[in-house]
Amino acid sequence: MSNQKRGLRPVNDTREEALVLYFEKHIGRRAFILTEAFPFMFIGKIKGLLGDIVILDVQTTSVPALEGKVWNIHIDSIEVFYIETGTGAKIPHLKEHSDEEPA
Repeated sequence: MSNQKRGLRPVNDTREEALVLYFEKHIGRRAFILTEAFPFMFIGKIKGLLGDIVILDVQTTSVPALEGKVWNIHIDSIEVFYIETGTGAKIPHLKEHSDEEPA
C-alpha cells in the first residue's frame, strides 16, 4: 500500500510546511540564511512569506552591492538558517555603520 493511500505525506512536504510555519512565526525578526546558490549568505529582517518564499529585507550579504534590498528566498534553497527568537545568541551586526542600532 502506498504512503498516500495510508494517509502519509511525503517527508519533503512535511519539512516544507514546518519551515514555512517557523518562518511565519518569526516575521519581524532578524535571520541569518545560507543558501545553495549565489549570493549564498543573507542577514536581514523577515518581512513575510509568499507561499514557500521568505521575503527578507537584507541588511548584509556576501556582496555589498546587493544589500539594502528585499530578497525573495525559496525555502527549498535554504541550506542553513538561524532566527533570533529573543532567547539565545543574537546575530551580529557585521557592518561598522549599520542603519539599525543593535538591540
